[in-house]
Amino acid sequence: MTAQIQYADVEVGTELPARTFPVTRATLVQYAGASGDFNPIHWNEKFAKEVGLPDVIAHGMFTMAEAIRVVTDWAGDPGAVVEYGVRFTRPVVVPNDDEGATIEVSGKVAAKLDDDTVRVDLTVTSDGQKVLGMSRAVVRLA
Repeated sequence: MTAQIQYADVEVGTELPARTFPVTRATLVQYAGASGDFNPIHWNEKFAKEVGLPDVIAHGMFTMAEAIRVVTDWAGDPGAVVEYGVRFTRPVVVPNDDEGATIEVSGKVAAKLDDDTVRVDLTVTSDGQKVLGMSRAVVRLA
């Protein structure tokens, strides 16, 4: 774990280190097992296309979890996140190949809220398209 960020050292506009997260069909199977979400849109290409999706898609909660890692890694403490919300704007389409998909996440401190909390706004994309909108976390810093 990294050292926890100090509130006094953070300014509005501070950029968090960007990250890219790979997602493969194997990743989706592992997440399904851990979460209990075995909806066939996350593993069955034929079913996903029959219901109008372009292919198998990543779980929304998986996408959210990967995105917030940028914040928890930066803050140095997962417990520092006191609020987190997103809007799902597009699915992360995961092709059945050796590469799969990637989720790209960047973040910026958008506001200092009080004596020890900040709001971090995240930009979350896959294949050049925004997949999470209004992605925001309130973080309590040391």
